[in-house]
Amino acid sequence: MDRSEILEWLRDRKDYVSGQEICEHFQVSRNAVWKAVEQLKKDGYVIEAVRNRGYRLLDEAGEVYDRGELLSRLHTRRIGREVRFFRSTDSTNLQAKAEAEQGAPEGTVFLADEQTAGRGRRGRSWNSPAGKNIYFSLLLRPEVEPEQAPVLTLLMALSIAKALEEIAVRMHLPEGAHPLIKWPNDVVMGGRKINGTLTEMSAEPGFVHYVVIGVGINVKKQDFPEELQATAGTLEDAFGSAPRRCELTARILEHFEELYERYLKERSAAFCREEYESFLVSKGRTVRVLDPAGEYEATALGIDGRGQLLVRTADGETRAVYAGEVSVRGLYGYT
Repeated sequence: MDRSEILEWLRDRKDYVSGQEICEHFQVSRNAVWKAVEQLKKDGYVIEAVRNRGYRLLDEAGEVYDRGELLSRLHTRRIGREVRFFRSTDSTNLQAKAEAEQGAPEGTVFLADEQTAGRGRRGRSWNSPAGKNIYFSLLLRPEVEPEQAPVLTLLMALSIAKALEEIAVRMHLPEGAHPLIKWPNDVVMGGRKINGTLTEMSAEPGFVHYVVIGVGINVKKQDFPEELQATAGTLEDAFGSAPRRCELTARILEHFEELYERYLKERSAAFCREEYESFLVSKGRTVRVLDPAGEYEATALGIDGRGQLLVRTADGETRAVYAGEVSVRGLYGYT
């Protein structure tokens, strides 16, 4: 019996659950139940125990961010069935790649409270203080061609946007305060970047060994490095309060599993193109593309089945942008 199973049981029941009922459900002794409940209390949960009534998880329990909390909130079939939690680690992507090489199963999640060597795209460092943000990496072993794998980055961005949209709708936020996606994977709220995503792949021609998608989400208010102060934001700033980190992580993973399973059948981003474009901040706006062949301006149209950004240049030519930096007019200081 895992403590997360008792936690999920208590959370779902919402009322007192007798120790005997827990014993019978999990086929364990009363002493084992007592020990599990005591450990949950040490972890930070507020659990009321009343003689002849049983145990009850109180709503005012403070935030707990660890493996058991994530598992107790996660309702998936393959994503997150295995969770590795680190109070502090160098990088969840490094941990994920190391275990991938040793045969760790698809869907394993590597979750951390702090990273000492977090990385973003193009080798940039990622600010990763403890107690503030979400840091996780997801290990996948998709049976797709290597050139199809970049779509997975867009699926993760869409999963994050959908989870945040649920919060925005619950809070009745005005339309301008809802999440948007800056192609390919930045989620933006209030004109500020909320997350970073780093996707890494091990492959050979025609075969993918594994893909690791690393995600960092700024949750609580914090002091950003000077170079990020004009562009970075937090969910606490956007929502007025910080969402529970494990609850949000679970919803992101649940959304991702739904998209991922559909993608494995379709082998294309076409099935989610309309939904992705509904969040796309650049659609219909002027963008600046930093292409290896030269910089140019164009109007963003949307994405294609490979997840490429489609743009129309001033002379009417439609181009597909596969990689590179794309700035959106009116965002991050681009005017």
